[in-house]
Amino acid sequence: MSPILLRPMREQFEHDRLIRLLQARFRRRYTVGVNLGDEPEAVGVKSGAGLVYPDLVLTHLDGPRRLHGLVEVETGESVNNLEAMAEWVNFGKVRGAFYLYVPAGSTDVARRLCTAHHVVVTEIWSYHAVGEQMRFTMTYRSDRAAAAARAAKRRSAEVAAAAAAKAPAKATRAAAKPTKAATKSKAKTKPTPPTVAARSKATKTTAKRAAGTQPNKTVSRTARKGR
Repeated sequence: MSPILLRPMREQFEHDRLIRLLQARFRRRYTVGVNLGDEPEAVGVKSGAGLVYPDLVLTHLDGPRRLHGLVEVETGESVNNLEAMAEWVNFGKVRGAFYLYVPAGSTDVARRLCTAHHVVVTEIWSYHAVGEQMRFTMTYRSDRAAAAARAAKRRSAEVAAAAAAKAPAKATRAAAKPTKAATKSKAKTKPTPPTVAARSKATKTTAKRAAGTQPNKTVSRTARKGR
């Protein structure tokens, strides 16, 4: 249980609102269990010999329900030495990521407390309100988490490059290979026989040529007889 037994009403309202916002944000990638102050603590996670109850518990959607990490939201009153010793230390011992959310003006204090108590924190995020909206900014990421993020980004780039390289080769093969429809159309194509009008026209042309050459043969024979 948190050393902060009772937050001021305004901070408690802000704390619960942040949990709901983060629940909707993480729900796209994980199954999210919620532990709100006004609800029974139902989603516990094993840490050492006991159980801990962070604000949010993230488990993977695919395959077995394997734990991904924990999320703890703090307000201005709960970023303190007692909270770090009682809760953050145990959250850091869980086999998964530990995401800590603190107000925008408390990030340096949170980092010093984590360092002083050897809290294994994956990421520290700050939050602040802009009008009716809440903005989140990552202010710290552990070396291990940063290396994992770079590796994931590199794998995504390699997969995209491989897909882009395969696309032109497939397009070339598809263009070079005739389709079945084109092959059938070519096989079924036969020479078109001449129409009746074309045959009649060809016959008339042949007759005219024969009639035009006949007088020439007669004149040629007469000339030869005269000689």
